[in-house]
Amino acid sequence: MSKHPAPTRELHRKFCLAEGWQLVANARGRAVTHHETFKLTTPQGEILRTRISHPAGRQTYSPTMWSHILRDQLRVTPAEFWACVRRGTLPYRGATRIPDSALPLSLVSRLVKDLGMSRSVIANLTTDEARALLSETNADE
Repeated sequence: MSKHPAPTRELHRKFCLAEGWQLVANARGRAVTHHETFKLTTPQGEILRTRISHPAGRQTYSPTMWSHILRDQLRVTPAEFWACVRRGTLPYRGATRIPDSALPLSLVSRLVKDLGMSRSVIANLTTDEARALLSETNADE
């Protein structure tokens, strides 16, 4: 028994819209009437394309077709697809992720320039600690 509902054209479209895929027009610049074609340019410059037959409704895909769409068109795992559709969690496409704990570059620059701190020491600071160090230095002047 699967923990996910049957994949539908509607959910396929929802995924594309959530991740920011662009709807492709036909050669005359008009909307395509028999399929919706979406494209996505990855951070590496690769262009992915996927097609959704009209109407983009509740019709389910066969397991074979769904595997093809995930693997060859969307290039995501089932878990990534469902996380995006259900929670809006975008799939990782190879771009460098900035950790939530990363200090703003302007703050790092001031710590290096104003306090002469090494990057290895700065890497272990929280944003609040870094700001406090700079505040102490400014208060001493």
